[in-house]
Amino acid sequence: MNVVKAIIYARVSTQGQDYERQLAELTQYADRMGYDVVKTFSEKISGAKKIAEREAMSDLLRYVENNQIDKVLIYECSRLSRRAVDFLSIIETLNEKKISLYIHQNGLETLQPDGSINPIATMLLGILAQFNSMERNLIRSRMESGYNNFRNNGGKVGRKEGFSKSVESYKEEYSEELRLLRKGYSLRNIRKITGTSITTIRKVAEIVNSKGIA
Repeated sequence: MNVVKAIIYARVSTQGQDYERQLAELTQYADRMGYDVVKTFSEKISGAKKIAEREAMSDLLRYVENNQIDKVLIYECSRLSRRAVDFLSIIETLNEKKISLYIHQNGLETLQPDGSINPIATMLLGILAQFNSMERNLIRSRMESGYNNFRNNGGKVGRKEGFSKSVESYKEEYSEELRLLRKGYSLRNIRKITGTSITTIRKVAEIVNSKGIA
């Protein structure tokens, strides 16, 4: 009987967080199942970042291109990505290579023992991908609401006087909003898609356009 070759991937959003628990639980699971963990990838970066901006995830995808792997183990869905389009794209890539993605928290696998696609997992993961994306937008919306309420009550938030956020920072944080603006989407439609307020979208567009980098 061939031993299953597995990869473990772990991610946390900030430098202050630790992914050791994810690695420990996934390693223990692999040991119980008799898997051979041939590689471990981990990183500290926001799950809202694109795949190209995430070094470990990019390395993982390159690794499975050049090596025979049977399974990729992750702790829970949002560790893979909080961008629905990237989440589903990664799963599709793995499916095409007959690599099953195992989500520890849900006990789900994308492929069945015979290598065929698991229809139940496909349905549930599609829902979870949208939920994670909505959660990301909700967090951003709550932060904006809190800032606006604070300002309306006389508070001052943001950077010290004389310090301004760079255009590159705006381009990185609001890359999806800018992409939709370039495609001609209306501010109202962009708000519906991303959850970002129209005021913020307009401000970002004005700042980037003022530098001629839209």
